[in-house]
This record gives sequence, C-alpha cells and structure tokens, in this order.
Amino acid sequence: MTYTTVQGDMWDSIAYKTMGDTAHTDKLILANQKHIGTHIFPSGVVLTIPSITEKLSDSLPPWKRVSG
Repeated sequence: MTYTTVQGDMWDSIAYKTMGDTAHTDKLILANQKHIGTHIFPSGVVLTIPSITEKLSDSLPPWKRVSG
C-alpha cells in the first residue's frame, strides 16, 4: 500500500491516518528510509505503508494504572 503526502504531513500523522496509531511511526520511517531526513512533507511524496501484523496492546502504561 502507498500514501501520497499532502503539504504539512508529518511522520506521526501519516502513521495515524494510514496505520491507525502513532505507535507505528518507527515502522513507517523504516519502510521509507530515503525520506528519513524529512520532518514536514511537501505534497506529492509517495510513501510505502508497511503491513502491520501485530496488534498493539490495549492496556494502559504502568504510570497510568491504578494499583489497588
């Protein structure tokens, strides 16, 4: 799958739009290493969107858990 950027896109917003979570940003960057130095994209850059096989945990991080 591919995604064509719009002016102002950033890695995390693209990961959220295309992969459902900003936690996948690292996978997105690794799949598009020739653009690794880009922080804010211009329009028209075609990026490869990697497949996601693992599901992210729905549990809260330790600092947000209530201990009882």
